[in-house]
Amino acid sequence: MENAKIANLYNLDETIAGEYLSQFTYPWEALAGISDFIKKIGPTLDTEKFEQLGEDIWVAKSATVAPTAYLNGPLIIDEEAEIRHCAFIRGSAIIGKGSVVGNSTELKNDIIFNNVQVPHYNYVGDSILGYRSHMGAGSITSNVKSDKTLVVVKDSYDTKEEIETGRKKFGAMLGDFVEVGCNSVLNPGTVIGRHTNIYPLSRVRGVIPADSIFKDKDNVVLKK
Repeated sequence: MENAKIANLYNLDETIAGEYLSQFTYPWEALAGISDFIKKIGPTLDTEKFEQLGEDIWVAKSATVAPTAYLNGPLIIDEEAEIRHCAFIRGSAIIGKGSVVGNSTELKNDIIFNNVQVPHYNYVGDSILGYRSHMGAGSITSNVKSDKTLVVVKDSYDTKEEIETGRKKFGAMLGDFVEVGCNSVLNPGTVIGRHTNIYPLSRVRGVIPADSIFKDKDNVVLKK
């Protein structure tokens, strides 16, 4: 399933977790160890650039964190990131350089690459968002199936391959430069290839190939 491999989704130079991710073939394999990874590298971060604000919470001194934001560890907020009013970070999260976590946005067990925007009323759980990806206002990752069964990744639009992940909680894997339209729902097990546009109000599932346009109204994937 080439479309869903880390090597084809992400530039690993654009995250503090690049070395960690490089040991896996598929990005969801990294979800189980995010918390432990943060606890491991947090104490090694440059104290001239980062400060420890609480138990297992490291925040870059150049980052901006609104006083109304809630931060729970394990957590790393990298340089020049912006955490806005009433953001809710539940823990096990890495927020990349220059990224924006907006008002009333909730994060949990995520790797957010550099220069990512989740700026307005987003929920992102058990997910990895690639470099310069963007989630429009109100778009969310749904990380648990309604029947509570384990998530299977399906490459329905290309190779028809399926992979059993063994995970009950699995949100979405967004490749670099992905655009998600407002009020879209990324269903459990969604993997979106680089440079893909998701139309607003879409309900997305499965593996979407790189350089595509997903139109939920027609339930089709078009190449750009």
